[in-house]
Amino acid sequence: MKRHLRTALMAGAAMLLAASLPAAAQPAGTISDDVVRIGVITDLSGVFSDQSGRGSVTAAQMAVEDFGGTVLGKPIEVLSADHQNKVDVGSSIVREWIDSRGVDLVQDVANSGLALAVADLVRDKNRIAIFNGPSVTRLTGDKCTPNTIHYAYDAYALAKGTGTQTVRQGGDTWFFLTVDFAFGHGLEENTARIVRDSGGQVLGAVRFPLNSMDFASYVNQAQASGARIVGLATTGTDARNAIKAASEFGLTQSGQELAGLLLFDTDIHALGLEVTQGMYLTTAFYWDRDEETRAFSKRFFDKVNIMPNMGQAGVYSSTLAYLKAVEAAGTDEAGPVMERLKSMRVNDVFVKDGWVREDGRFMRDMYLMQVKKPSESRYPWDYYHLRATIPAEEAFRPLSESDCPLVKK
Repeated sequence: MKRHLRTALMAGAAMLLAASLPAAAQPAGTISDDVVRIGVITDLSGVFSDQSGRGSVTAAQMAVEDFGGTVLGKPIEVLSADHQNKVDVGSSIVREWIDSRGVDLVQDVANSGLALAVADLVRDKNRIAIFNGPSVTRLTGDKCTPNTIHYAYDAYALAKGTGTQTVRQGGDTWFFLTVDFAFGHGLEENTARIVRDSGGQVLGAVRFPLNSMDFASYVNQAQASGARIVGLATTGTDARNAIKAASEFGLTQSGQELAGLLLFDTDIHALGLEVTQGMYLTTAFYWDRDEETRAFSKRFFDKVNIMPNMGQAGVYSSTLAYLKAVEAAGTDEAGPVMERLKSMRVNDVFVKDGWVREDGRFMRDMYLMQVKKPSESRYPWDYYHLRATIPAEEAFRPLSESDCPLVKK
């Protein structure tokens, strides 16, 4: 009897010792299903497909290839799906990925409404989501979770760069053309607040449905407002159609100026410098910044025939960071991996000395760009002048204003 008791006590002590070891000290083979699965949920066919879409999937695949294709001796698999810009469709896909296919990381999520739903899903099912496509600041506000990171940019940082700079240069009256869902509302709300805080005035706004083709009435309302700056609280095809309509109806020729609150290199490429010259925009990445960004971007271009934007470069960077965290943690279990992600510094082609704040906000410098004149462009995709580097602590909403329940106050 004593021998059995002694054996049980020794076994129990061994189990307690194993449980007390750090995750990195655990033996190999702690990968669920023997595969690390990354699911890129994105817009493959709609208005955001150029700025995310196939480019985001390719960026994740490049990160896996550059990491070596395996982690802790197990293969890495990249899944992808089109959410069709429908929250119910995207949510169903992500739920099925987690429940039936063992997805460990949900990537990109290029739709703000869907991102808010995915944040709840990964919290409830103990998976990880890294958001590169959406801009909604609630992801690090009241909807923050221990399982999510908002990586590339957000509406506050975009507004801070573009809104502050245009007011400083005399653009002190604003009117907004806003796409009517969470993403657009967030861009307008954040920019309007920063414009007012900078001494400017908001004269009004008009909202239009996603995937609009006819912007005539919206541009006419912007012209009638007399605002010096017309802020485009939209992106993708809608932004392009709005910019074309503004040019056709003579908005910019009459002295008003456009401010793109979420524009990408692909938008400038599609519209041309003649139409977009002089516009200000804020970005987290520019392909032509230095030799390192150029080398990466040329590899990317060879695969998808476009230069990578900040969201796609963010997918690459955050996928690499995730895999490094899995390797360091010795497991793909969400808790230990998130601990590693929140304790590491990220240095790669996308960012230097980036880090994750307690609210899940990935902190990094942002860049204010101005679109070049046609005569200033030296080669294809040479589109921007760098006008200012905005330090991370200035670019993103301060924790003192946060309503994230994870933030200690």
